[in-house]
Amino acid sequence: MEKIISNIVYVASGIPATLELLLGGVVLGFTIGTVFSIMRYSGICSWFISGFISIIRGTPVILQLSLVYFALPALMGVRLNLLTAGIIAFGLNSSAYVAEILRSGIESIPKGQFEAAKTLGIPVFPMWKDIIMPQIVRNVFPAMVNEIIALLKETALIATIGGMDIMKMSQSIAAEQFEYFVPLCIAGGYYYSLVLFIEYIGKKVEKEMSYVKNS
Repeated sequence: MEKIISNIVYVASGIPATLELLLGGVVLGFTIGTVFSIMRYSGICSWFISGFISIIRGTPVILQLSLVYFALPALMGVRLNLLTAGIIAFGLNSSAYVAEILRSGIESIPKGQFEAAKTLGIPVFPMWKDIIMPQIVRNVFPAMVNEIIALLKETALIATIGGMDIMKMSQSIAAEQFEYFVPLCIAGGYYYSLVLFIEYIGKKVEKEMSYVKNS
């Protein structure tokens, strides 16, 4: 029993790294994805953005992570630490999916709203911030929550390049004790708990948005 408790505590030490990767990836991915979706709708560099999204969605995340951590520093001459490389790789990957989610949200907005905003002389930035984006976020919020959950599970790939996250901690125990089932189940329990927490927060926020919309 003491051994199991010790393993649970040890694997838990990887939670901060997992959460840092998740938070960084979400911020970077949602920021770039939002900018890309607006630019593509406006016809700005749409060919580049479409190509970027196609490449990101058409290649494995582990390949993207390896390119950022191993190849990019060689090209730029700057060595990235594991956390930075992970955030960049996961953020760029997430941005492609966020851009597609928001594209569907933009298409759900009646074009008359864009035309009305132009007719009233509302500047572009306030139009998107105050009129268009709040509606889009409400429409695609469940898909956004799913993207966050997917990103959480993808962070486990950082273990392949030595990141000390939940997955890596469980692998370390497995390699040391030559027992894989229990450590991996512990890691799975932590990931599942985080997913349930994200789902809970997502439902609370979605309920609040529905209340505000109907009030």
